[in-house]
Amino acid sequence: MPEHTAHTARRDYSLTGPEAARAAEKGLVSANWYQSPISRKRMKELMQRRDGPALLDTAIWVVALLAAGFGAYWFWGTWACVPLFLVYGVLYGTASNPRWHETGHGTAFKTRWMNDVLYQVASFMCIFEPHVWRWSHARHHTDTIVVGRDPEIVEPRPPSFLMMFLSLFNLPLAWKTFGGVARHAIGKMSAQEADFIPESEWPKVFRAARIWVGIYAVVIGTALYLHSWLPLMLIGLPSLYGAWLGYVFGLTQHVGLAEDVLDHRSNCRTIYMNRVLRFIYMDMNYHLEHHMYPMVPYHALKHLHEEIRSDCPPPYANLFEAYKEILPTIWKQRSDPTYFVQRPLANDAEGGEGACSRWAAQQPQ
Repeated sequence: MPEHTAHTARRDYSLTGPEAARAAEKGLVSANWYQSPISRKRMKELMQRRDGPALLDTAIWVVALLAAGFGAYWFWGTWACVPLFLVYGVLYGTASNPRWHETGHGTAFKTRWMNDVLYQVASFMCIFEPHVWRWSHARHHTDTIVVGRDPEIVEPRPPSFLMMFLSLFNLPLAWKTFGGVARHAIGKMSAQEADFIPESEWPKVFRAARIWVGIYAVVIGTALYLHSWLPLMLIGLPSLYGAWLGYVFGLTQHVGLAEDVLDHRSNCRTIYMNRVLRFIYMDMNYHLEHHMYPMVPYHALKHLHEEIRSDCPPPYANLFEAYKEILPTIWKQRSDPTYFVQRPLANDAEGGEGACSRWAAQQPQ
């Protein structure tokens, strides 16, 4: 397994610490990223947005979600409801995440209002405040895995095994989100949020938080009135007990790869998956392709992959192969936070040795 280590102190991953200024000094802020060559004509074809694929996927998702939810309700109080809640939880707490993501990019549907409606619903289901995360994710794409700039680095180095275990149940995110909802409901922003959310957008953040408070108040009130956990098992708690697969997916995107590079081939993974997982994950397993060309709709990422694969590191055959790399890397980063996997790049002017030299020049001294 190729790797690279460097002698640096533990880094500050906050957006308001010294690493933010260091990233700017090294030219990593809103910089120009490497893109694999592809003809303008072919790219224009791949970027075409359509309503059809997302309408079909959304219909299947909603029908499956309702069927699992109704089955869990019907068998409530018996052991038969357990597998149905497991399915319902994954469809609610995991499958909502890539749907939030793709509609946030505005590429799932051609029709804008369809993107907007599903974005709001999916954001609630995966407990991402919609307006906060729209701007957070824009920063993530602009400054991907740039320390001090990217607010969506899943596992800082060194990783915490306790936090990783809790993240299987979405607890760190839930704590952060509901703290934010409470703060936003009374009209306050944090310093880090103010760093990437324009002030003109703050009223939308506050309004969404107050709507969320109202929804959760109704659900909790109904549960108390009925003296039953069932309402919460259907709305709210699936964001926790059903998020585990989303975290398994999320770790594969960037964890263990290079920080502070301007080449997505070095900090993103593409992993082959079967049709069921690709449906749940909305083809975000083609993550390198998505980051390199984020305006290509999810349903075209497989085709984009075929166009640029010769210029990219080899994809992972499956999740198991990816985790054979990720888990040992995380273990080593506990004692050496500078350790990471260096992906093989095409030996051209922008990749290969050139990219490695560029990486070395960008590292903090």
